[in-house]
Amino acid sequence: MQIIKYMFQPHGDDRGMLVALEEFNDIPFRIKRVYYMYDTIPGVVRGHHAHRKLEQILICIHGTCKIRLDNGREKKVVPLEKPYEGLYISNAMWREMYDFSPDAVLMVLASEVYDEADYIRDYDEFLKMVHGEEQSHED
Repeated sequence: MQIIKYMFQPHGDDRGMLVALEEFNDIPFRIKRVYYMYDTIPGVVRGHHAHRKLEQILICIHGTCKIRLDNGREKKVVPLEKPYEGLYISNAMWREMYDFSPDAVLMVLASEVYDEADYIRDYDEFLKMVHGEEQSHED
């Protein structure tokens, strides 16, 4: 599994720091939705889903958290610890966000607007989809 982590360019001076993000320059897709999670209760795991076509960049803009990625063949844990690093998550990738620090704010940049039909919330259905896609590509 290839993990793609973006290191965005921070700009700063004696006034503080700034990170600017532009679609197709810093982000590999058109940004159609932005949302963020905060005040996550200790021990809570968020996510537990994949998407059929949506792509995302996750940025922990404050605090820290971990992202567990699963492509149906292997799993990897990616820590997000800096406000200038972003984790790209393609479609057909199961994701779980956890181990949020008390001050964590996780921002998500999404390639599509919210569409419940794009979500795969059942892990067995996810496995069937990714293994079915693999077989169709092998033909």
